[in-house]
Amino acid sequence: MQNNIMGWDIGGAHLKASIIQAPDVVKAIYQRPCPLWKGIDKLEEAVREILSDAALPINLHVLTMTGELVDLFEGRDDGVKHILAAMDQFLVNSKVIVYAGLDGFIEIADVKESHYLAIASANWLASATWAAQKIGNGLFVDVGSTTTDILLLNKGKVLAEGYTDYQRLISQELVYTGIVRTAVMSVAQSAQDGDKEVGLMAEYFATMADVYRLNGELTECHDQCDTADGAEKTVAASAKRLARMIGCDYSEAELPRWQNFASHLRRQQVARIRQACTKQLSRKAIDSDSPLIGAGIGSFLVEELAANLGRPYIDFSGLFTQQTSTSTYSIKDCAPAVALACLALD
Repeated sequence: MQNNIMGWDIGGAHLKASIIQAPDVVKAIYQRPCPLWKGIDKLEEAVREILSDAALPINLHVLTMTGELVDLFEGRDDGVKHILAAMDQFLVNSKVIVYAGLDGFIEIADVKESHYLAIASANWLASATWAAQKIGNGLFVDVGSTTTDILLLNKGKVLAEGYTDYQRLISQELVYTGIVRTAVMSVAQSAQDGDKEVGLMAEYFATMADVYRLNGELTECHDQCDTADGAEKTVAASAKRLARMIGCDYSEAELPRWQNFASHLRRQQVARIRQACTKQLSRKAIDSDSPLIGAGIGSFLVEELAANLGRPYIDFSGLFTQQTSTSTYSIKDCAPAVALACLALD
């Protein structure tokens, strides 16, 4: 019988999972919306849906998380504690281990409070470690719905300066920007509207999902979060929300105006990610032909950055020998969940 390993990446807004067979054959990939801040029942619902869809027997479940920071919990440690307790209950009668970053894997029953800091938000290290083992040298960049992870890889190792969220925000290995949930007001303070530079309102009127809908770069399967106003996810509705950012109303005849406006906002977001990439590349000399490895639903931005930086591009999905999954999602979309299961096989 095949050894099936299931990796779980428990975020604050999405739950991602994968099923892997040795050595690195991807059998299934899943993603479900999971607004964890609304209650632990949202996690249970998403877990139950994925387990119901998984037709294969699972020998081992492996967990990582970032959802411990949602304001459902009193703090990080409280979040780790409650998420692990919930998953232990949801996966009852199964073997479950937890990824604790540099501390490795720990059986869920053996996790102590002293492990919480290493467990919290360690999913990025799983993806970057797998990429480092496969590629050797390069820059791993995972652009997701909410955040961007940027890690320097050298001689098969991840050269991380920071490990906690706080440390990584300082080092710019974590850039808190993504292509769906990020508020437009956090990306720029002004934007170009025709020949005018216009200040943006500091209001939660629009998200970057509106920008990428107008540019045609956000696919429906990746567009799982609520809009800023709770209205529909159409091009027209997105243009209306963006127009509101500069105190304007939308009319259908002016759609090209708002598409251009969206493109200017996109350029500002990409510039911020590029600046952080350049910072990491300046830390240690790696060969100029060392690639950027792109992961996440915004990996198309990484491919663009690689071209701008004059470096090769490698898609994270290409690091796997086989993918027999017919899932809507690709390997790179759920990189931590896939990498985690592969690391557990080792």
